[in-house]
Amino acid sequence: MKKRMTLIFIVIIGLLVACGNTEEVVENDEGNQSDGVTLKVVYKDEGPSNEQAVEYYERLSALLKEHEDIDVEFELVEVAQGDYPEKLNLLLNTGEIPDIIYFQGGDEPIVEQDLLEDLTPYIEESKYLKDILAEHNKSRLESYPYLLWVKNIDHRIPVVRSDFYDAVDGDSLLDDPTPENYKEFFSQVVAENDTDNAITVAGDINELNAIFDMAFGIYQSWLEEDGALVYKNVSEKEKEKLAFYNELYEENLLDNTFLTKQWDTKEDAFYNNESAVIAGTNGKVIDFYNSRMKQINGDEAELKVLPPAKGIDQGFGAVNITKESRGLAISAISEHKDVAFKVLDFMASPEGQLFDRFGFEDVHYTLEDDEITLTDDYYANWYARYWEPKEINIPYSINPETPYLSSPAIDSIEMASEFYSEDNNFLLPEELKADWDTMQNLYVEFAADVITGKVDIEEFDDFVDQWYKAGGDKLTELANENLN
Repeated sequence: MKKRMTLIFIVIIGLLVACGNTEEVVENDEGNQSDGVTLKVVYKDEGPSNEQAVEYYERLSALLKEHEDIDVEFELVEVAQGDYPEKLNLLLNTGEIPDIIYFQGGDEPIVEQDLLEDLTPYIEESKYLKDILAEHNKSRLESYPYLLWVKNIDHRIPVVRSDFYDAVDGDSLLDDPTPENYKEFFSQVVAENDTDNAITVAGDINELNAIFDMAFGIYQSWLEEDGALVYKNVSEKEKEKLAFYNELYEENLLDNTFLTKQWDTKEDAFYNNESAVIAGTNGKVIDFYNSRMKQINGDEAELKVLPPAKGIDQGFGAVNITKESRGLAISAISEHKDVAFKVLDFMASPEGQLFDRFGFEDVHYTLEDDEITLTDDYYANWYARYWEPKEINIPYSINPETPYLSSPAIDSIEMASEFYSEDNNFLLPEELKADWDTMQNLYVEFAADVITGKVDIEEFDDFVDQWYKAGGDKLTELANENLN
């Protein structure tokens, strides 16, 4: 009987201990995590079927344990193939809310349901993240504290082959890059290098706008005309700019098939010298364009970064500071919010940056005498999943023979930073979003018709009237109330 009572006592103690272990996160005296947790992560193309993603998070788990004494495992959540924002929202609306969520749009409806955590207090208390935020990150977080995306400013930067640039004395464009001088540069490049046209874009005029908007005085979304705010697309400055684009089109300097161009066909036209200039996102995209161009056309074809056009103002467009257009969020109903943020914070540390930006040692880089040498596998297959601040803070130096970014890519980042300015737009209220889509469609159709000569620019006033009737009146009234 005594033995039986002892056995029962032992079983009870064991059950109590086991129950105690169900509290997965326990802080010790140093504030470290002593017991393991599992974090669910959803990220575009990073599901459990992606072998590199699985290995990435296994290695990340080991690094967190080694450097921060955080015992965490990751469970990757698969998202159905297709439009990522749409498929992600379908997943979240089923009630499965991962701890860490990557959004590429579609986050606002989730915020409206109070399902995303305000990151402000976490960042204020962070060990590393608060020190790597750029000004645009800080501004966006003040306005919309649910998404975090520490990357360089995304601007579309024009580039041309260096040998094409040298053949026409391109320095004269650098000295005074007015729209008129850009047009002259385009004309000379086509004449000297026998290209089909000077510049091509992928299906719309956003890349052209990055070069020319501010030169025409379109330096923010809302411009002052006659003492009131007017949306840029219906401003007199927009009319002048579209007339200029029509000139480029009529003189075959702008690719006459630009409306049907896709990203891949635009890039192919550039590599095959059908078009002399394209615009790409500063940093990695320019780096890829440069590598590909040199691979096809030789080292003399290394890319040259061109400046934004200069006129009333100069720049690649004002930066939207209402919110990040993409980024990482933490579920507001997660049981492990603190641990989830510590993961995001670790990715800003020197060890986290080394891992995230350079990959797996002896696969994507080798390390000898405290110097990193990047491998072909790095250039072909690796990309940073988390943070890429402008300054690289890692424990080692990088072999200059295998640079992290090429000179044109670095130039593009520096030029984007040089011309930084903030926009004055604001988040649209839900009741105006359908009207906004209609207004945007009206603008896109009218702009395309003017540029291609189907509609005369003198019909601009008729377009403006349609825009205001489609909802522009209400939007403009709201802008003048909010921004004045």
